[in-house]
Amino acid sequence: MNEILIDGKSLTLQDLVNVARNGAKAALTTKAAQAINHSRDYVEKLVAQGRTVYGITTGFGEFAKIPIPIEQVAQLQRNLIVSHACGVGRYLSEEVVRAIILLRVNALSTGFSGIRLSVVQTLLDMLNAGVIPAIPEKGSLGASGDLAPLAHMALPLIGLGEAFYRGELMSGAEAMAKAGIAPVELAAKEGLALINGTQVMTAVGALVVYDGKNLLKLADISAALTAEALNGITDAYHQALHALRPHAGQMTVAANMLKILKGSQMTTRQGEVRVQDAYSLRCVPQIHGASRDALAYVEEKLLIEINSVTDNPIILPDEDAAISGGNFHGQPVALAFDFLAIALAEIANVAERRIERLVNPALSGLPAFLTQQGGLNSGFMIAQYAAAALVSENKVLAHPASVDSIPSSAGQEDHVSMGTIAARKAAEVLYNAKKVVAIELIAAAQAVDLNAAGKKLGWGTQIAYDIIRQHVPKLENDREMYVDFEKISAVVDANVVVDGVEEVVGAL
Repeated sequence: MNEILIDGKSLTLQDLVNVARNGAKAALTTKAAQAINHSRDYVEKLVAQGRTVYGITTGFGEFAKIPIPIEQVAQLQRNLIVSHACGVGRYLSEEVVRAIILLRVNALSTGFSGIRLSVVQTLLDMLNAGVIPAIPEKGSLGASGDLAPLAHMALPLIGLGEAFYRGELMSGAEAMAKAGIAPVELAAKEGLALINGTQVMTAVGALVVYDGKNLLKLADISAALTAEALNGITDAYHQALHALRPHAGQMTVAANMLKILKGSQMTTRQGEVRVQDAYSLRCVPQIHGASRDALAYVEEKLLIEINSVTDNPIILPDEDAAISGGNFHGQPVALAFDFLAIALAEIANVAERRIERLVNPALSGLPAFLTQQGGLNSGFMIAQYAAAALVSENKVLAHPASVDSIPSSAGQEDHVSMGTIAARKAAEVLYNAKKVVAIELIAAAQAVDLNAAGKKLGWGTQIAYDIIRQHVPKLENDREMYVDFEKISAVVDANVVVDGVEEVVGAL
């Protein structure tokens, strides 16, 4: 895997995933290093001149009116980090923390934050060496950036806090020593440069977007397999129909359904078995497609955010200015991440309705709960319960976080975004939605076994069916269903089904 070059302007979602999950290294470009040095020279000029600049020669928040003597400027920055490290809760995962560090370095590399190159390089060294700061997941309002969690990120950098190194939790100082990295002593502006930004919410949200895009592909596959099991009508996916309402996502999903089902002997045409299907089958392009369009919007906002400067004050050396603005405010992505949660929740909603159609004999024409010895066996009865429970939980989690605000810092920060909460909720919705779609895949495969009678499956659905059956056998008698769920969930997490189907039918 190639080294990811950081310049603050061109980081992609795949780059982020390669660093966060796949162990790719990251390095600054020469131009980025020059920009960082240029900005730092200007900060040192401001300090030497004794000019009043927020967070450099003044306190923070409500304390902005208090001047700080030049001999206390370094202590001010250290105090900022230790006082703001107020996170609570479970630690963020290693992949999220790696993404956070990468995004913070990317923002600093634009040269508008006034931090020293040596400090940025130390952050990169930590990332590349596997020093993973222990960052509690809760405590950010998502307004003046992710202050609390980013302070935890910065603690090991200055030899404090805790960090994971090679899977072991230890003091930040010990982790840095074992990695052979010397902690830094912060200078003017640097504490502020490290913690003023939206990198925690964007790191969490970016990974949800990446996985969410794959889930949407998988949902098309699971819907197609269910459609076959229920002898679904393919006329509803006709391209001429969708061209009359040409939403991009809708058009894509309709085409996907036909590609995946190509060659199937189990699907029907309009009027052969019934005139029309229920919405959960007939409207797959409209429902799944709307979620695709939503994720496209969220990804657009995300890519802007991960290549933006979200510091405060922003250093503009060529204009002889250090401006206190609000680029740290998480509202642009807070709204997007709330939309993301809603879009993913809808995928689970409709998948659960398809599961209900599979297990309900009044709707499917198949044996009740997909078992041939009902009464003695419960079959998939409680599998649908589990899916329904996850869907119900998602309805609570899909309530927007961004509509809430709690004033902080004595009213100075009187509107906050709650963007980090929005991102974390979207991650939980994704987790639940993946489980629901996994249950649909298992149930649909069972229904196919009860209904196929030697008929051929579609090009794509045959691949999906074969993969499911490699891991989970047909249910003949009741067994511990959670084991089946875990096996298929692992397959889903590894993207095995999507990769296998795309290899045959092309990109979905």
